[in-house]
Amino acid sequence: MDINVFIPGEPYCQNKTRGNMQGGPIWSQAILEVTRDLPRTTRPCKVEITFILPSNKYPTDCPYGPDLDNLLKRLFDALNKTVFADVASKDGSVVEITASKRKASDADPPGAYLNIREIKHNLADNPKTKRGQLCQG
Repeated sequence: MDINVFIPGEPYCQNKTRGNMQGGPIWSQAILEVTRDLPRTTRPCKVEITFILPSNKYPTDCPYGPDLDNLLKRLFDALNKTVFADVASKDGSVVEITASKRKASDADPPGAYLNIREIKHNLADNPKTKRGQLCQG
């Protein structure tokens, strides 16, 4: 299974502390709407995500934009209700992540490019991987 989708909207972090406090739930709803009818994963997978952020996400006191890990947290929490809903441990099935963020432009509006690929092997089956190493957290 291979999912490639663009989720339009303004990406928000999980724990918003300033600005538009309603933006987070709106972004979560956008993720749900775009991914609701996509295939669901049933195996370990790799995720590639690029967040496209409007310039207001890069204020002078935060010139590198919001924390990437917090952007991922909100995204994965929403995907747990759609794409990851049927797989054991939900987003815990993600064994590899490539994530980035960049400023939006007229040709590249705010949102997120998402690619999810199931993998054929399970890292837990690797004899070099110690039992329990994948489920620590």
